[in-house]
Amino acid sequence: MSMINEFKEFATKGNIVDLAAGVIIGVAFGNVVTSVVNDILMPPIGKLLGGVNFTDLFLKLDPSKLAKDGSVIKSLAQAKEAGAAVIAYGSFINTVIDFTIVAFCIFMIVKAKNRLEPKPAPSLPAATPEPTKEEKVLEEIRDILKAIPELRASTVRPAAAGQPQFPSNTQH
Repeated sequence: MSMINEFKEFATKGNIVDLAAGVIIGVAFGNVVTSVVNDILMPPIGKLLGGVNFTDLFLKLDPSKLAKDGSVIKSLAQAKEAGAAVIAYGSFINTVIDFTIVAFCIFMIVKAKNRLEPKPAPSLPAATPEPTKEEKVLEEIRDILKAIPELRASTVRPAAAGQPQFPSNTQH
């Protein structure tokens, strides 16, 4: 089978197509959640905290760096424009909130899916397979050996090299 045919077969399998659709929907859902966090949730939280704009929360690692117009850097956009090294912890907070909302939504979707899926019927224990011919013969030999009382009470004494072993009632 040629590589093109193999790839076509792989790409058109149901699971791959489902996965691709899930990724596309997931990306779109992530964008919606990001917008909800940045445009709806964070502005009122920032207002409650004294007018804080979370996207502008950052820590300058180079305080001597100035904005392009020579003024002190006051926003993350100015810091990025000036090429200043910063830790943008406000953006990190937004990203953590995004992640938490997405993770919670996925948890709820999986929980609902699991609730709607029919529970598998309890499986019956597997029937014991019929013993093979060898197993039947070995069981017969075992039963015969159990029935011979002198074999049960005796021990096998070590034989010299090349000699057969016989049961003996004496210990060596």
